Parts: sequence; C-alpha cells; structure tokens
Amino acid sequence: MLYSLIIMQWGSERTMPGLGTAVNAAGVIAGALIGMLFGKRIKEETRESLLNVLGLSVFFVGASGALSCILSANENGKLSASGTVMMIICLALGTFTGELLRIEHGIEVFGEWLKKKVGAKNDNGFVNAFVSTSLVVCVGAMAIIGSVKDGLEGDHSTLFAKALLDFLIVLMMSSVMGLGCLFSFIPIVILQGSVTALAGLCAGFFSEGNMISDISLVGSVMIAAVGLNTFLSKRFRVGNMLPALIYAAVYSLLSYHFNFSL
Repeated sequence: MLYSLIIMQWGSERTMPGLGTAVNAAGVIAGALIGMLFGKRIKEETRESLLNVLGLSVFFVGASGALSCILSANENGKLSASGTVMMIICLALGTFTGELLRIEHGIEVFGEWLKKKVGAKNDNGFVNAFVSTSLVVCVGAMAIIGSVKDGLEGDHSTLFAKALLDFLIVLMMSSVMGLGCLFSFIPIVILQGSVTALAGLCAGFFSEGNMISDISLVGSVMIAAVGLNTFLSKRFRVGNMLPALIYAAVYSLLSYHFNFSL
C-alpha cells in the first residue's frame, strides 16, 4: 500500500536521477531508528535467538537470489544450471584481490572512526553491525539494477521498492544489533549514488551480455555469506569478496565479445 502511494506520487516524475538513492537512504535511517527504539525492550536471550533467525533469513535471501540466476527451465520443464564456474572463478579472484587490499579491514577502520565520532565507544557490536548491514543493503541485485535505471532513465521504481525492503531488514537488524546499523546509509549513498552518476556515461557497458545477471549472481552469494556469518563461528570476510563484483562485470564483457560461457 505504501509502495503504491509512493509510485503514484513520484512515478510520473522520472527526471531526477539520484532520488531513488535518497529515498533508499531515508528508508534505512527510519528503519534503524524504529528498530533501536523497540530493540531496547527485547531481552538479551531473545535478541540472540532473533539474531540467529535473522541470519538464517538473510542467508536464504541470498541463496534464492543466486539460484534464480543459476537455474533455468527448458521447454520440457527440466532445470539446468549455468554460471557456476564463472561464480567460483570470480569469487576466488575477488577474494584473493580483496585479501591483498585488506578491504574489510578498511571498512572496519571506517566503522571504528564512526564509532568514536558518534560517541559509541562502549558499543562493542557497533562495527560488526555497521559492516554486516552495509553489505546486506549494498551488494544485492536491486542496488545495481535500480541505480542503473535511476541514472539511465530517471526510473526510481526499483530503488523505491528496495527502500521498503531495506527499511524492514534494517529495522530487524537494528533491533538486535544496535546503532551501527543506522550508518549503513553512508555506503548506500556512496555506492548507489556513484553507479547512478556513472550510468549515463556507461550505458553501453551495463547493457552488454549478461552483466546485470552475472553481477547479481555473485552479489547474492555474498549476501548469503553475510547471513551465515551471524551464526557460524568461522567468519567469512565478505568485505574482501567485493572485487568479485568487478570480475563478474569483466567476465560478462569478455564472454559477450568473444562468445564463450563458463
């Protein structure tokens, strides 16, 4: 209902690139504030149970996104899989690159800086909440597709839908994980805003081959890894996987121009 009202209000005004990202950031902020308000009333043992359930839910969001990119049905209704080799190669190369560059360490350092700036020095879970929530809301398919549509066509509908989904996700995460979730709006503004700004200049780049699908597949696996991190003792450094998204884009370009697939 709320989404329909937003579309009625803004649907005909498609001349403001960047509006989708602004609404998305506002949705994250609102969700975090409401989540923190109600989260204070939840018992510690209940929070732990909710965190595990939330992690499981995020895992299945990522897994379902990945499977939708991998699986397809032929004329006889039989399922076939594609893109798995590409996914493995991109994730391996991306993680190797990310480990060399220590990307997640850089994100955590930024999180520690934010923690001091907002006076949350005693909040031991601040950085983990910031990093985990930022990765969930930034690396999914809707973030990429929505930002490209916003930049190319001024079409905000995908990011408006994402704003509502992120509102609910961040509301739940912040009720359990706290203040750090609020500041996930910063990478949303930076990353989605950058893609929106560049989309007009790189229109042909995004339209060649299966680039959006390939990036979405790799991004969905990363979201699943974020979910697993919440209830596994052995943690994935998902921030260090981020270069895999670039490798997926490069693969898509090469496979399109040289006519091959993995």
